[in-house]
Amino acid sequence: MSKVTVVGAGNVGATVANVLAHKDVVNEVVLLDIKADLAKGKALDSWQQAPIDYYSTKIEGTGDYRKTKGSDIVVITAGIPRRPGMSRDDLISTNAKIVTSVTKSILKYTKNPIIIVVSNPLDVMTYAAHKVSGLDSSRVFGMAGVLDTARYRAFLSTELKISPKDFQAVLMGGHGDTMVPLPRYTTVAGIPVTELIDKDILKAIVQRTKVGGGELVKLMGTSAWYAPGAAAAQMVESIIRDENRIFPCCARLTGQYGLRNIFLGVPVKLGRNGIEQMLELKLNKTELRGLKKSAEHVKAVMKTFNKMKIV
Repeated sequence: MSKVTVVGAGNVGATVANVLAHKDVVNEVVLLDIKADLAKGKALDSWQQAPIDYYSTKIEGTGDYRKTKGSDIVVITAGIPRRPGMSRDDLISTNAKIVTSVTKSILKYTKNPIIIVVSNPLDVMTYAAHKVSGLDSSRVFGMAGVLDTARYRAFLSTELKISPKDFQAVLMGGHGDTMVPLPRYTTVAGIPVTELIDKDILKAIVQRTKVGGGELVKLMGTSAWYAPGAAAAQMVESIIRDENRIFPCCARLTGQYGLRNIFLGVPVKLGRNGIEQMLELKLNKTELRGLKKSAEHVKAVMKTFNKMKIV
């Protein structure tokens, strides 16, 4: 039996639960929200979809943390979304309190879950969940790189008129404007992307990827949800099925890339125990400089969080 709890029944959380149900890899998904009726309604709607789309995963909505008891994985999406003119960092005060409270409540009923953080600002919220939980860092990490690489690959697919299925890419750093897409590690059906696209066009796509979330906020007036929700569900699937897939995730660095005690996007292997292995790529000077610049930004936000003395 496998059980996944998704905290936050907003657009992202509801999408995580629905996509995960469609994958049919877990027995039960609990969708929890402070607005219990909202969670119950979205869960019921998804369950009524099951006979149509042929899945058996039971979805239950609730506002009661007792229903989360025995969860194998907890996905935290709770928090306020970005609005036009807001940066991810603007969310820190409100969302830090929410994420720490959610983590404490979860641990009252489940002692050793794997926690995937989706709430923004992602890197610092992952740090907060790890700090308050006391869990091993292999069991607390954030969803960012899966989403960011998906955006990067989607843009490349549109430009090259090639199926998005054929693109593989690596992206590192913080979840925001300082992220570091790596064209040198980007391929199309095994072919280096640099052989298929003009250098200036590739540079423009890399830049668009960095502000991909902001582009959607401007268009819709709020944060994205389809791609972020699907990205988190893909991570859950790799863990539940012990697939050991390689994904860029926000993970705690302990000396890799010359960085320590910081949560940052790096490629990892996801399996039954969470982060089974962290891969340390051989970055060139330009790539490493970009990663360290991104780390400096994340550290600055971490300092802001620490000054709040929430944990």
